[in-house]
Amino acid sequence: MAKIKTVFTCQECGHQSPKWLGKCPDCQNWNSFTEEEFVKPSKVAAAKSIHGKESRPKTINEVEMERVDRYQTSIGEFDRVMGGGVTIGSLTLIGGEPGIGKSTLLMEVCGKLLKTYSDEKILYVSGEESESQVAGRSKRLGVENSSFYIYHETNWQKIIEQVKILKPKFLVLDSIQTTHSSQIESAAGTLSQIREVTYELMNYAKAFNLTCFIIGHVTKEGQIAGPKILEHMVDTVIYFEGDQFGQYRMLRVMKNRFGNTNEVGIFEMQESGLLEIKNPSQYFLDQSLPGSYGRSLTCILEGSRSLFVEIQALVVENKFAVGRRTTQGLDSNRVALLVAVIDKYLGIPLSYNDIYVNVVGGIKLSTRENDLSVIASLLSSYHGKAIPGDTIFLGEVGLTGEVRSVPMMEMRLKEISQMNYKRVITSKRAAEDFKGKYKIELTGITKASELNALLFKKS
Repeated sequence: MAKIKTVFTCQECGHQSPKWLGKCPDCQNWNSFTEEEFVKPSKVAAAKSIHGKESRPKTINEVEMERVDRYQTSIGEFDRVMGGGVTIGSLTLIGGEPGIGKSTLLMEVCGKLLKTYSDEKILYVSGEESESQVAGRSKRLGVENSSFYIYHETNWQKIIEQVKILKPKFLVLDSIQTTHSSQIESAAGTLSQIREVTYELMNYAKAFNLTCFIIGHVTKEGQIAGPKILEHMVDTVIYFEGDQFGQYRMLRVMKNRFGNTNEVGIFEMQESGLLEIKNPSQYFLDQSLPGSYGRSLTCILEGSRSLFVEIQALVVENKFAVGRRTTQGLDSNRVALLVAVIDKYLGIPLSYNDIYVNVVGGIKLSTRENDLSVIASLLSSYHGKAIPGDTIFLGEVGLTGEVRSVPMMEMRLKEISQMNYKRVITSKRAAEDFKGKYKIELTGITKASELNALLFKKS
């Protein structure tokens, strides 16, 4: 009879120990060990390849290039993120905050696939919601095809049995953390369970060209819950981001074996479902109040597309001892750094004021290409004077007050020219490099202190 072995497994990196440890010796995380029991087989099974065939090493000339076939979902933003469509036989992992719309997105993808490929079957396995709840959402989104099957189950053996009976072309597993295998004596969501279920699903999908979508939970830090090996095993990892109480949603790819990893898709959450935003720049700027001060425009890169976003700032006289700093969409430490640069090199005592900075539309900016735009918005609010709406700010500001160039400048300037903006204020080096190439006025500055005189002290 097989022996039952009890080990303690780190839920972050998978390190195993015969006894409990407070700190993992591999990943250095605290309190990450949980006790797991599993059956140790008495004999080691012979190794097999995924397709069950004998394999041998081949030379590069013997290897035949496989043609990648894709399913088109007719959702342009989703197909762009996936690299031109859903690859047949691929595993796609979708992560996101609770209630962000992961199930709604996949339900709409299933509906589009059924309209285009009406002869194929889709099995939607839900371990969190009942069949009636899933059916209610599908009818609300207009997915009422007879080839759409709903199955409420968390046991992996029962799920794979139904897959073999129905033989669907598409499988949605919602979610991987609730699915457990009866061959592993541990709770659902643990490292052993996730690794075992994902491995068996991967083997079956590759052998029978089953296209799978896996929904994954996220931790409070925003990372997909479970072992990192989960992201290594699947073909594509995408995150569904956005403010739960806002309207926009952003689909961002982190890994894609069949396409570019620098793509994003933007959607708007409506009562009828998700609406793809084909012109996101217009979406973020169409409600701006013309002639108002404390606002400026910058051009950011999301994947391979250029987006124009508005940065708003409000500088208010402080009536208390300590100035207040509130930011939305920007790192508060970065804003504090830029306020210190204004204090030091522009001679404007902003530190004694309450400062509020916001990125319109709920976008979160993590790069430094918008430093110049933040400073321009702060100065505009401080002076109470508006900045022309046809001006774009591009530049990184250092601690010595210098203005640096930003990457992919040519791509940004091409988009700025097509959108009929008239002026770009950037670093002096970038202005000299691209002078005369586009029908826009390039104004180069060396120091951030030049911005105040350039915008507000000229007649």
